[in-house]
Amino acid sequence: MDLPIYRIRMNKADYTKFNRDIWSKAFVRGELSIRGISQPVRIRYRGEHTREHPKKSYEIRTRGLTYHFNAQYDDPSMLRNALSFRFLESIGVPAPAAQYCVLYLNGELLGVYLRLEAVKTRFFRKRGIPVRSIFYAINDNADFSLYDKDTGYPKPSLFSGYSLIKGMRKDRERFEQFVERLNAKRGKDLLRFLHSRININNYLRWLSGAVMTGNDDGLSQNYTWYEHGMTGKYGIIPWDYEGTWGRNFFGARTESNLIPIQGYNELTEKILSYRSLRTEYKRLLRSHLKSKFRPDLIMTAARKMHSRIAADVRRDPNKQWDMGVFQSELGVIREFTEKRREYLIQHLNDL
Repeated sequence: MDLPIYRIRMNKADYTKFNRDIWSKAFVRGELSIRGISQPVRIRYRGEHTREHPKKSYEIRTRGLTYHFNAQYDDPSMLRNALSFRFLESIGVPAPAAQYCVLYLNGELLGVYLRLEAVKTRFFRKRGIPVRSIFYAINDNADFSLYDKDTGYPKPSLFSGYSLIKGMRKDRERFEQFVERLNAKRGKDLLRFLHSRININNYLRWLSGAVMTGNDDGLSQNYTWYEHGMTGKYGIIPWDYEGTWGRNFFGARTESNLIPIQGYNELTEKILSYRSLRTEYKRLLRSHLKSKFRPDLIMTAARKMHSRIAADVRRDPNKQWDMGVFQSELGVIREFTEKRREYLIQHLNDL
């Protein structure tokens, strides 16, 4: 079955403006067509280092909807985001809906893309989660610490590393106060604070997913942090999982033991410093390793996705990797899953 085809069209002036500055955050006007139905849209480039690739990623907004069209340029399998989000959903972590498609721009074939649901207000509304504020973790200062990752000096702002997507100044200030208190409290006082301000079950499930899939880039950035509208507790949603399943976000191979079973970042360290929460994390990991993080289940899903996109990947004029590498990636994912599972089982008692 062929992948759905999305066609973007821009007039000459907007197309020239669009290509003038790949780092611009401004949207340009366009038209998006699928199955013969067209609608006006706004479009801009998205990503960081990926903006300089021949095959770029896009953010497209329609009336009330935002989609991310990810090029998957650094992932030779083009599977890792979709496979990760499917897996995370299976262990109880809300994740963006993903759909493969073929994208054209002004009649030019751009290649195979992964259309991802944006984690914004509509995402939470669809899942029945009332939300007060939403933050994106945009760089590795989003580690809940007081100190800048690069300089080692105190952060100029405790909001460093984040971008406010929904909310007001008071929501940002409340988050900064959360980080400050997180780092100031100790002992039973901190444990009470963690239970009162964080959805612990959600966080531990997210942590176990990041640890199992080997998402080195996703523990201190590339996640969505939100405040529940009713409980006032903070929760976490996965965002970019391209650097998983045995490769990093640049596409280089990684070892299966790269990320320790405890994960890392300041919040994780504080949560896992309490035996009761370590025990719960260990229980979740053991359950997932037994029922979800199994090579047979992971590879069934991966083979299905791989087969679904293979013909269109072959025709993709902008892919970085040749078809031989694409075909061999199922072996890379299997090897990682087997070794990662073995490593985690061996280290459960470290918790």
